[in-house]
Amino acid sequence: MRIDVLTLFPEMFEGPLSESILKQAREKGLLDVRLTNVRDFARDRHRTADDYQYGGGSGMVMKPEPIFEALEHVGAPVAKGDRTGGAVVLMSARGRLFDHGLAADLAREPRLVLICGRYKGVDERVAGAATHEVSIGDYVLSGGELAAMVVVDAVARLLPGVLGDMESAETDSFYEGILGPPVYTRPEEYRGEEVPDVLKSGHHEMVRRWRRKEALKATLHRRPDLLERAELTDEDRELLQEIEAEDNTI
Repeated sequence: MRIDVLTLFPEMFEGPLSESILKQAREKGLLDVRLTNVRDFARDRHRTADDYQYGGGSGMVMKPEPIFEALEHVGAPVAKGDRTGGAVVLMSARGRLFDHGLAADLAREPRLVLICGRYKGVDERVAGAATHEVSIGDYVLSGGELAAMVVVDAVARLLPGVLGDMESAETDSFYEGILGPPVYTRPEEYRGEEVPDVLKSGHHEMVRRWRRKEALKATLHRRPDLLERAELTDEDRELLQEIEAEDNTI
């Protein structure tokens, strides 16, 4: 997959793109991330990419011309409502909250273009050219770069061949709409705490059921809102009844 990132600070991406899974995915040719400096498309000698707000108010706004020309430079659609050729994603505090479902949708796109806002935001005409506005949380960052890195990482790990072991992705938290179960590794005992016996039993069905129950328990206790929209099986409902009964005896 090709991902173009439009930013005023391309150097911020050098570390994340040069380490771990993203580095391996790029070396395998599974991920092509291209960084475009929006300031290169500014029209004046000072390479000005922002200006004062119409109507007054504090904070500068990123100008539309450099962003639109950067979009055209990377071959992205710029007409309002044009969804051909992939997704154009504006990282925005007012956007849809980024979650696993959206990451999966974006991973199925032929390509992505991520626009990193700065200052007070981008000119609204840029937002009109985006197919998606996305936020990674209900807080404000200094710019869209960190949010774009999150999107790149979350999308890349869902691309075929990137992880090598797709089962690893399929057992992550949120993959099925609930949190993941606790996991353990060696040593078997550490500081008085031991690995649960069921995980050492070698009984695959018991292990599967334990993990599912623990995943449901973690979701119920930490993110009950996820259960309201999760697709639960009859076994899941039975396990939740067990969990609630155990909670009531504590």
